[in-house]
Amino acid sequence: MIEGRPVAEYVFQGIETPADAQARREAARAAKRQKGLIIVNTGHGKGKTTAAIGMLLRAKGRTLRVGGIQFLKHENANYGELRALKSLGVALNPMGDGWTWKSQDLQETQAKALQAWEVAKTQIASGDYDVFLLDEFTYLLSYGWLEVEAVVAWLLAHKPPMLHVIITGRNAPPALIAAADLVTEMNALKHPLVDQGIRAQKGIEF
Repeated sequence: MIEGRPVAEYVFQGIETPADAQARREAARAAKRQKGLIIVNTGHGKGKTTAAIGMLLRAKGRTLRVGGIQFLKHENANYGELRALKSLGVALNPMGDGWTWKSQDLQETQAKALQAWEVAKTQIASGDYDVFLLDEFTYLLSYGWLEVEAVVAWLLAHKPPMLHVIITGRNAPPALIAAADLVTEMNALKHPLVDQGIRAQKGIEF
């Protein structure tokens, strides 16, 4: 904190001086501190999953062990990103029955999502990964299917110290944001569907 305000506010709003920013970077380099991060991509703008998959690709390029679960996308989904990741030997497994607003049986949708969380817990705690994605996971919290505090407590207790966990989805609850190390909110300024009536396109949305 600087004068009671978050450091990030100073950095991102240009309040921190260049000299202070340089001193902060040098101190971080000297400390050589590392930790497994909890990373949250939230907000109503497009790109939360896309950015997370970019991190998976970056980590794979560094020969890190990466994987993840998609909580709402249909278990038979075959989107472009899944095809690309599979070709690289990365398992990002969809385990849902499709988006909730299309669900024919919301109880079944919830049950699949909760089963996916049990699978995710096993994989997170296994020590087999360096980076793990929980895609669309915030919905399980915002819908009340899981208790936020219990999820945060489980992650803090069972996540391996150097494992990076990425969580995506709208409406990330305050308790998750408070526990996270890196939080990005994506805001929609323009969207081709809303502004121009252009439907989802191959290679951009799927």
